[in-house]
Amino acid sequence: MDRLKIDKKIVGYAVTKPAEEAIEAPKVEYRREATDGGAEVIRMHEKLERPEMLIGSTYKVKTPVSDHAMYVTINDIILNEGTEHEKRRPFEIFINSKNLDHYQWIVALTRIISAVFRKGGDVTFLVDELKAVFDPRGGYWQPGGKFMPSIIAELGYTVEKHLIAIGLLAKPELDEGQQKLIAEKRAEFEEGKKQQDAFSKSNYPEGAQLCSKCNTVALVMMDGCMTCLSCGDSKCG
Repeated sequence: MDRLKIDKKIVGYAVTKPAEEAIEAPKVEYRREATDGGAEVIRMHEKLERPEMLIGSTYKVKTPVSDHAMYVTINDIILNEGTEHEKRRPFEIFINSKNLDHYQWIVALTRIISAVFRKGGDVTFLVDELKAVFDPRGGYWQPGGKFMPSIIAELGYTVEKHLIAIGLLAKPELDEGQQKLIAEKRAEFEEGKKQQDAFSKSNYPEGAQLCSKCNTVALVMMDGCMTCLSCGDSKCG
């Protein structure tokens, strides 16, 4: 054994150990699950990186309370593409409008909704939350007679339309009993309206009154006298 001469004062020491091979822990991808058949299924989560290209749809929202339309773009990501577990999930949303009065809340809303989309899980609750927002100044009517309580609510209906289109939400449909009841009530209403409007389909001028002689709605004012255009009866003789 060789001897070592120490010329300096010892100020510290350490015990050397054999070099150990670093054991690298296996990387577990977040929310990657295995099915019974052994296939790995990737779920939606906030750590999922955005692909270079996403597919999506753009919806035009034109409200009577604004001169400019809003364009809502919802981009989707495809999970487990090419497998039996393939799913299309919303990833981000953008709202564009020339109306700068809504700029602040539009930016805030798009960031919050996009964050909820990327979080994963059940994101359909957003639809009900948005549709429940009411404008204190009052809502507006859409073409076709549908009342919209606010612009935010209409955005909720737009998101709902998109989620239905990609299969994340089921299209609301009435059951057989409700459809039958509505059909009966509609037929009853239309039949009653036909009876009410029996006199409206007339060959005589609008606003004519009922003639007491021939019982025809044909009595009009002519030359200062009420004259029936059906039987010729006149108050002036």
